[in-house]
Amino acid sequence: MLSCKSFAQSTNTLWYKQPAQYFEETLVLGNGKLGATVFGGVESDKIYLNDATLWSGEPVNANMNPEAYKHLPAIREALRNENYKLADQLNKKLQGKFSESYAPLGTMYLTNDKATNYTNYYRELDISKAISKVTYEVDGVKYTREYFVSYPDQIMVIKLTSSKKGALSFDVKFNSLLKYKTIVNDKTLKINGYAPIHAEPNYRRSDNPVIFDENKGIRFTTLAKIKNTDGAIVSTDTTLGIKNASEAIVYVSIATSFNGFDKNPATQGLNNQAIAATSLAKAYAKTYEQIRQSHLLDYQKFFNRVSLDLGKTTAPNLPTDDRLRRYAKGEEDKNLEVLYFQYGRYLLISSSRTMGVPANLQGIWNPYIRPPWSSNYTTNINAEENYWLAENTNLSEMHAPLLGFIKNVAKTGAITAKTFYGANGWVVAHNSDIWAMSNPVGAFGEGDPGWANWNMGGTWLSTHLWEHYIFTKDQNFLKNEAYPLMRGAAQFCLEWMVEDKNGKLITSPSTSPENIYIAPDGYKGATMYGGSADLAMIRECFIQTIKASKILNTDANFRTKLETALAKLYPYQIGKKGNLQEWYYDWEDAEPKHRHQSHLFGLFPGNHITPNQTPDLANACRRTLEIKGDETTGWSKGWRINLWARLWDGNHAYKMIRELLNYVEPDGVKTNYARGGGTYPNLFDAHPPFQIDGNFGGAAAFAEMLVQSDEQEIRLLPALPDAWSSGSVKGICARGGFELSLEWDNKLLKKVTISSKKGGNTKLISGEKTKNISLKAGEKLTINW
Repeated sequence: MLSCKSFAQSTNTLWYKQPAQYFEETLVLGNGKLGATVFGGVESDKIYLNDATLWSGEPVNANMNPEAYKHLPAIREALRNENYKLADQLNKKLQGKFSESYAPLGTMYLTNDKATNYTNYYRELDISKAISKVTYEVDGVKYTREYFVSYPDQIMVIKLTSSKKGALSFDVKFNSLLKYKTIVNDKTLKINGYAPIHAEPNYRRSDNPVIFDENKGIRFTTLAKIKNTDGAIVSTDTTLGIKNASEAIVYVSIATSFNGFDKNPATQGLNNQAIAATSLAKAYAKTYEQIRQSHLLDYQKFFNRVSLDLGKTTAPNLPTDDRLRRYAKGEEDKNLEVLYFQYGRYLLISSSRTMGVPANLQGIWNPYIRPPWSSNYTTNINAEENYWLAENTNLSEMHAPLLGFIKNVAKTGAITAKTFYGANGWVVAHNSDIWAMSNPVGAFGEGDPGWANWNMGGTWLSTHLWEHYIFTKDQNFLKNEAYPLMRGAAQFCLEWMVEDKNGKLITSPSTSPENIYIAPDGYKGATMYGGSADLAMIRECFIQTIKASKILNTDANFRTKLETALAKLYPYQIGKKGNLQEWYYDWEDAEPKHRHQSHLFGLFPGNHITPNQTPDLANACRRTLEIKGDETTGWSKGWRINLWARLWDGNHAYKMIRELLNYVEPDGVKTNYARGGGTYPNLFDAHPPFQIDGNFGGAAAFAEMLVQSDEQEIRLLPALPDAWSSGSVKGICARGGFELSLEWDNKLLKKVTISSKKGGNTKLISGEKTKNISLKAGEKLTINW
């Protein structure tokens, strides 16, 4: 085997001694649009290809259920009569179609039949470079492959070399679960195809779940071309290859006809064939080194902004899968923790750079034609959790695809608000897709209201607009982009709420995401009124919209309406167990340890519950988390770590980080033990199955443990665990447009450097010590604490 001494135990490299056998062992690459999932096989290297804009379907008819709102009076009447069973049944009348599904573009194979007996195999992904590498030996010849996906050149490149002249021979071929045709001409492998017009969610039974129509749906093109210095290019009708070379470079170009959420991709689409051909021609004219260099310059300007050091480690250097197994037994590996944090940032840079097309449930890496939960945008937590690390880990630009998507979904959402709820403004229910679908799902009455009918997605999404502003202090963005959308989300909430019997404002009907209550008569239901989660999100939305209106000195009358409504909201209630009530009444949960904790929104990601400003509510949140326990799915664990961090309990947050990194076998491995939430061999989050939100939520929590902020103050090391007694971090961002670097030792802050993007004032707090700061734009200050 290779000596491991040359590979120091790393904070930026995943590496393995064998090729991937399963998806959850692969190494993933991406430029925010083109995604590649690399197995690193020797005889046949399999690479799943994806494009962020390749989905089933076509523009949604938002006006699909034009008279749904007429059922509202009956639902509200049933709720006034406390007839929850009837309310559940009637609530099904407020349902529409399911979302479309993210599609797998296809699989590319690099085959070399002669390489059966190999030795010294090594496979890595260096996340500091966004480059993957495979090396192995056959009959004394060393073979190397290097892979990356370039954003500047919009191309995937694979460089293959052999240490012996003329020893390199391989073929490139392609297949897909979609409809496609392959031709080879001009020494180029050319694939053209199209996605389904509909793909049913994977959890629905159907005789015909995937429907293709050659005249409808998104078109795609994949081109592959080989550049060689020696050897001979060979081809068949469906393959392109090289014989007896020493070095070869494979260029892979991909494009789709997707031209926006409201354009028919078959009749108003982009010219995918021309776009792919242009990208290929431009990249092919450059050397490998030129493309590699511009890729590194582009990628590292984002990745290198943040560094984290959690102190000395005594962990041995092991392959990443073995490292995870060792860590799961409770062993120390601080550099694995740093690697996990930076891997989250790597995944966001790699999956979120296409305007209006955010990272989905699987980022951009999906091999299934009916992926789990359609690999869509689930807005009752998962789509938002994907972006919790965007601002505070210094990747504000990666937030832009989600912010652009909000603009799209507000357009369809205005129709949904009118037709489903009889209100102005805009609304989003709990699922969306590339077509900015906004209606509640459930197939027009088949769905359980527990998951199908929740309608606070727009309210939650709107808070991302404010977050982007408060981290960047970009007033043009606030005025021209954010505020009109925030206002529309708030407008819907104003009109949607009704008064309870005491004159307090509540939502009716209401559900709490995917959770079920037990009513006093024993009925287990979802539809009720005045759910705490709804009101928490509305509170945050109103607070932020009021602030934005004041900053812009605009809309005084509307602001007054919001202020009046805010004061009238049904207040939080603390239940008999000391918990924060999820329901209007102090009812029991059907599942006390349920994965969703939406009613704790005000603590995190919201900001209106804090241990110092609202200690009773913060303690009630703590009690809720204690009752729920720590054992939960991957994304839910990511959320709970952030909640514990906001309660300034670093040791509990750290305990759950260790659980989030619990080793989980790939889905295809038959194991005889429970497969709960955790982390797969390639560091993908195990919901299970793979869902990327746990990676993003978990990475965000690291930053939350080290720095917390609002518009007035920045708390330094607020949830530092004992395990991280010494360390440093550089480049973490705080609200107010500040950037920070910290050094600490023995759990005490030693040094802080703070800089300001736009100029401003803040208060630094660490332990008992505070310091007021005033900085001009671009000014930097270092303080020995």
